[in-house]
Amino acid sequence: MTRLALCLALIGSAAQGQSVAERLNDYPTAARADYIFACMATNGQSRAALERCACSIDEIAAILPYDDYVEAETVLSMRLTGGERMAVFNSAVAANNLVAELRRAQAEAEIICF
Repeated sequence: MTRLALCLALIGSAAQGQSVAERLNDYPTAARADYIFACMATNGQSRAALERCACSIDEIAAILPYDDYVEAETVLSMRLTGGERMAVFNSAVAANNLVAELRRAQAEAEIICF
């Protein structure tokens, strides 16, 4: 997301009753920390990895509302479970769309941060 697009999105969300600070900080600290720990486990336990992983979750947060992030993470988690009851998470269009949006946000964050 370009800086101009981010600014326009923030202005739009502020107009909808949400301040810029609320929009930028809608991910709880624990969720950001979980993401950073997992990212660092994959990319190395270095200061550079910490900075890149923190940048990555910040970019994802700027693109994807927290509720959508939680739903997409839940779908991905349920897909790992297996069984007939979990098959809906593999084939439902809504579930696939949630995961696709998360993957798009992650890809954009990787381009910007890594």
